[in-house]
Amino acid sequence: MNKQVIKIQKQGLKVTQASDVKDSRLTLKADAVVIGSGAGGAIAAYELAKAGKKVIVLEAGPYVPSEKFPEMLAVAMGTLYQDHGGQSNTNGDIAILQGACVGGSTVVNAALCFRTPDYYFKKWGKEFGLTNLTSAKMKPIFEKIERNLHISTVKPNETSVGAELIAIGMKKAGFPLGKARRNIKDCAITGFCFSGCTSDRKQSMLVTYLPWAVAHGATIYADTRVTEVLSSDGKASGVRAEIIDPATGQKKADVLVEAAMVIMAAGPIQTPLLLQKSGLANSSGQVGKNFACHPSISVTAEFPYEVNDFHGATHSLYMDQNTLPEKGGYILLNAIQEPVEASFSAEPGTGKPYVAYMTGYKNTIRLISLIHDKNVGEVKWKNGQKEIIYSVDDEDFEAMKKGLIATAQILFASGAKKLYLPTSHISSIDRVEDVDKVIGALKNEPARYKYTSFHPQGTCRMGRDPKKSVVNPYGETHDVKNLFVVDASLLPTSIGYNPSETVYALSHYVCEQILKKA
Repeated sequence: MNKQVIKIQKQGLKVTQASDVKDSRLTLKADAVVIGSGAGGAIAAYELAKAGKKVIVLEAGPYVPSEKFPEMLAVAMGTLYQDHGGQSNTNGDIAILQGACVGGSTVVNAALCFRTPDYYFKKWGKEFGLTNLTSAKMKPIFEKIERNLHISTVKPNETSVGAELIAIGMKKAGFPLGKARRNIKDCAITGFCFSGCTSDRKQSMLVTYLPWAVAHGATIYADTRVTEVLSSDGKASGVRAEIIDPATGQKKADVLVEAAMVIMAAGPIQTPLLLQKSGLANSSGQVGKNFACHPSISVTAEFPYEVNDFHGATHSLYMDQNTLPEKGGYILLNAIQEPVEASFSAEPGTGKPYVAYMTGYKNTIRLISLIHDKNVGEVKWKNGQKEIIYSVDDEDFEAMKKGLIATAQILFASGAKKLYLPTSHISSIDRVEDVDKVIGALKNEPARYKYTSFHPQGTCRMGRDPKKSVVNPYGETHDVKNLFVVDASLLPTSIGYNPSETVYALSHYVCEQILKKA
């Protein structure tokens, strides 16, 4: 941040909610309207407001202050997540989790941060003409983001018991250990990242860039769903929206925001849907195409003693020697497992077997295998409904199997006596000697595996060629001037790592270009 002194509320955030609105019709004016308040939207709001722009942020989700976070995933799903945690692909085998609240997914993610590897900047330059994006050019932006969000390596006292066991297994199995970097300040090690951080230690947009934006004059509206992006003479001109009462689901007000600049930051699913409904920026036919989501699955390991892997950093360590596509295409991450997740991540059976499995929950840990997937999916608005058309590609599934084999080897080396595979049928491994045979026999079949995705990407690909991409190298749509995209929709390819820091940096970069042009 610059040295200018700004006044920030000590607690809470100034947000206009449905309960604050008395009129049935609102007309607002701004220099820029930002759609979405997550990673990309919050940074755009701050950077533009700091530069003197009048900024309005519209968030479809509710405003939930930190002190009201439930610290229970089952409850948080209903209040903080898109579709109450029920968003999935058309096959129903991948839960695609996104935050749907002020602060977006940054409120409910695990705070894990990676800089974009140089591999992808080179790939994007060669294949998509993004020669403006290089590691050298982006380095000062990454450094600024990391300072502002306190992104640092997990400390020894923050490491969970499960992570310590996995570290032993990685060493025994001959895998290199990577220590997680997170946007956390003085972690309270409660393990509740996915349910929101009540202590405000996680440096989400809710407690960083959004308050900073408000201090510079930005206005935030929650419960406000944009229905149409407006344009005139080939230029963005504002948006139409509806304020929805979250208690009743009924429309409370129609909103018109007149603005010469529209910033799309609704996420890789909602952004393309809104462009499709608005009939904008799709001369290439690429809006909604090239969807990727880093499908991941967890192997649950049962130990012959109580582990009690309940507290500590949600992610403490990773193994990424095989993350690049040419080297295998998967990354392994430890993660604390909340009881709700534990109940559906494996299939121990029903009745007594299920009760026995959950009774032994305190004896378990998990290790996640996440794949660098191909951009084979599509998000589309059809017959008034959202469709996420995506199935794991056959080659990607082979990468997943390699990841599962490495996962199983590590967990057995950690001392596990039994592994539960994340399948829709009962499947477990009792001996390390059976790992290759059991996992090698798995087939890529729809609805057979319990995938989770926290990382939707693509759908509004950035590129130099307007026939093959939606936005230009500077974040502006090829078709409509002053219409920008700053969320993970931009990513030309899957990046194999948590994309949060990439989105933070790209949003900052796009805003730099906007302000330079102005």
